[in-house]
Amino acid sequence: MTQPARPAKARRRMTLKEVERFITLLAEANPDAASELVFGDDYTLLVAVVLSAQATDASVNRAAAGLFRDAPDPAAMVALGEDGVGAHIRSIGLWRTKARNVVALSQRLLDQYDGQVPHDRAALEALPGVGRKTANVVMNVAFGDSTMAVDTHIFRIGNRTGLAPGKTPRAVEDQLIARIPAPMLRPAHHWLILHGRYVCKARRPECWRCPAQEPCQYTPKNLTPP
Repeated sequence: MTQPARPAKARRRMTLKEVERFITLLAEANPDAASELVFGDDYTLLVAVVLSAQATDASVNRAAAGLFRDAPDPAAMVALGEDGVGAHIRSIGLWRTKARNVVALSQRLLDQYDGQVPHDRAALEALPGVGRKTANVVMNVAFGDSTMAVDTHIFRIGNRTGLAPGKTPRAVEDQLIARIPAPMLRPAHHWLILHGRYVCKARRPECWRCPAQEPCQYTPKNLTPP
């Protein structure tokens, strides 16, 4: 059986001038970009991001609405317990593991941080179910830090466009932080995720409606709508 052709990659890495132009064009097209997760405070943001692993934001928002109504803070989440959390989130992937992690991280917040989400990378990554990507999202959205959470969308864009090529998410993250102008770095996290989710899609990038196709080094571009 013939294997499908590998998708075309960037013909070269963008120059720093092209990187700035690429991010500027995304910003102009979507100036109010923000997280699509629904949350009320730092704690519910943290839980929502943990739940979003291998799940869409829309599915997490549907599942989390009832969960956050019944357990809006760490103490209420611990009281709800794994079974109670699981009853709310069975519609999303890996729900049993996520229910266990959400209760455990809530207990850890109560025991070590007076129920508050710590503004510290090491402390965040030590919480059950929290890795570097989740910590980066929380630090960016909750605390305003210039972090870059590299999900599948940003990893794809970094390599496909020549923006920040890298073989691993961490390599792409380091390239993005080094190459995107500092004043643009924090909001760039949202511009890139939404661009990858809705325009620069995995199977077929919709280059015909991409606002940043000029500096993009992807080839050949799909310039004709299906």
